[in-house]
Amino acid sequence: MSHATVAPPAALPAGPAAPSAPARSLWAWVRTLGGLGVLAALVWWLGTGPFLTGLRLIDGPALAAALGIGLVTTVCCAWRWALIADGLGVRLPMTTAVAHCYRAVFLNSTLPGGVLGDVHRAVRHGRDAGDIGRGIRAVVWERTAGQVVQLVIAVVVLLALPSPVRPYLPAVTAALLVAGLGLVLLARAVPRSGPSRWARAVRTAVADVRAGLLARRTWLGVVVASAVVVAGHLATFVVAARTAGADAPLSRLVPLTLLALLAMGLPANVAGFGPREGMAAWAFAAAGLTAAQGVGAAMVYGALVLVSSLPGAAVLLLRRLRLPPSGVHR
Repeated sequence: MSHATVAPPAALPAGPAAPSAPARSLWAWVRTLGGLGVLAALVWWLGTGPFLTGLRLIDGPALAAALGIGLVTTVCCAWRWALIADGLGVRLPMTTAVAHCYRAVFLNSTLPGGVLGDVHRAVRHGRDAGDIGRGIRAVVWERTAGQVVQLVIAVVVLLALPSPVRPYLPAVTAALLVAGLGLVLLARAVPRSGPSRWARAVRTAVADVRAGLLARRTWLGVVVASAVVVAGHLATFVVAARTAGADAPLSRLVPLTLLALLAMGLPANVAGFGPREGMAAWAFAAAGLTAAQGVGAAMVYGALVLVSSLPGAAVLLLRRLRLPPSGVHR
């Protein structure tokens, strides 16, 4: 992979004062309690049956499918990350990227918040590359690119196939376009010259987007990798729904699973659980299925994702065994 050099400063630009430690701790508790609150409400509404029944139905073929799809999506995430990192001027070999992505998925699936694995790989890559700022920005842009492509695919699919939200999509699409245009105009309005924090932040963001996302040799790979990742997540959710007993046709099932996947982007969750189950319960019920089927499918999906991330546990173990006796990271 070629090594590109970009103009932005090596470190993250100075920005507004970071939240204090108590504020960050409070927000972390709020996010965790939010996810727990959703799960508690679902247990109160539906009982524990939907949470346990689907898990009991998981079989060997479902686990094998999850591992195979997980391999494809993890490699694509690593490829997307390596492309963007290379564009920002921080080299990232594919083997390293795949190992870090597996570890991140495992940590995201086992720790509160669902993002700590990504934080870990961002900081670790930045330290290994000797530039923590660019390392963090590479992961931020990688995750942002994936979310944008997922949102575009979601809008197209939800417009094309019947779903409970289809009547509202024209208004939602217009609002998203207006919001995107507003962000572009706001970025153009902020002065790009001078020493102010905002000016430096805008300069860095524009340089990152041009070099790390929109470069001729980068953007197509990012889009293709992101589309494959979304397709993999959808396929895993369909496997989970079938395992949990949902026998609706794919044209009816795919939009519902896509809505549940979108809900996973909300930060109020416990290792990914919470909003996903809540959205699945509502979407399945609104589409004429049952809320229990939605919760069961979402729970099985979470279990399959955890199984598919188990190579990340092996990466963590190997890393632990390779540490020097003092336990100091390189």
